[in-house]
Amino acid sequence: MTARGTAARSGAAAQNAGAAVTESSGYEWLARAGFVARGLIYMIIGVLALKLALGVGGTTTNQEGALKTIAHQPFGRLLLLAVAIGLGGYALWRLARAAVGQHGDSAFDRVSGLASGIVYAGMCLIAVKLLVGAKPSSTANPDKATAGVFGWPGGIWLVGIAGAILIGVGLYQGYRGLSKDFLDDSKTEQMSPTVRHWFERIGVFGYLARMVVFGLSGVFLIKAAIDSRAKTAIGLDGALAQLANQSYGQLLLGVVATGLIAFGVYSLADARYRRI
Repeated sequence: MTARGTAARSGAAAQNAGAAVTESSGYEWLARAGFVARGLIYMIIGVLALKLALGVGGTTTNQEGALKTIAHQPFGRLLLLAVAIGLGGYALWRLARAAVGQHGDSAFDRVSGLASGIVYAGMCLIAVKLLVGAKPSSTANPDKATAGVFGWPGGIWLVGIAGAILIGVGLYQGYRGLSKDFLDDSKTEQMSPTVRHWFERIGVFGYLARMVVFGLSGVFLIKAAIDSRAKTAIGLDGALAQLANQSYGQLLLGVVATGLIAFGVYSLADARYRRI
C-alpha cells in the first residue's frame, strides 16, 4: 500500500471516529449545556447594563465580569462549575464541528466554528481559574492585549485586521438577524406557532444587539491601530460604555442591553431546539 493510500485510510478513520463522537448522546448533552451557559452569560451582561441605563445601579461588563457575578451568588462556586462545564461543552461542540463538519457545512461555517470554539474555550479557562482562585490573565483586557500585539512585527496592521474581522463578525450577526437564517439551525418544526413566533423575534433582536457591540469593538480596535494607542481598544463592556456616552445614551444602552438579554433567552431556548 502506498504512503498516500495509508494517509487516506488514516484520515478516513479519524473522520469516522470524530463522527462517532459527535453523534453520541453525551456529546449532545454537553453541547446543549453550552447553550445554557452562553445564555446565562449574555443575560447577566444585559441585565447589569439595563440596570445602569435605568439608573438603578448596574454596570457595563464583559464575559469575565459575568462569570465573576455568577461566582458571587449563593452557591456561586457550584453554579460557576456548571457554567464552566457548559462553556467547555460548547467549545468542544464548535471545535468538533470545525474539524468534522456536518452535512451542508461550508468552509466559512467550519472556520467560524473554529474561531467560536477557541473563544469559548478561553471563557471556560477563565471560569476554571476563578474556581481555583487564580487571577485571569490580563490579556483578557483588550487594551493590554492590544499593547502586547503592538510590540510584534507588523503589530499595528494585525490589530487593524483584527478590528476589520470584528466588524465583519458584527455585520454577519446583523445579516443572520435580518435574514432570519438562524432559524435553519433550530428544530422549528417541533415548535408550536406561538413558540416559533417569539423564538424568531427574540432571535432577530438578539442578533442585531450583537451586531452593535461587535461592530463598535471592531471600530475602536481599528482606531487603536490608526492612533497607535492601545487604550483606545475596547471589548464588550467598553462597547456598552460607549453607547452610554452618546446622545440619548441611556436609551441606546437600554435597547442594546435588552437585545443582549433577548439573545440570552434565545440561547436558552436553543438549548432545547438546536440541531446538534
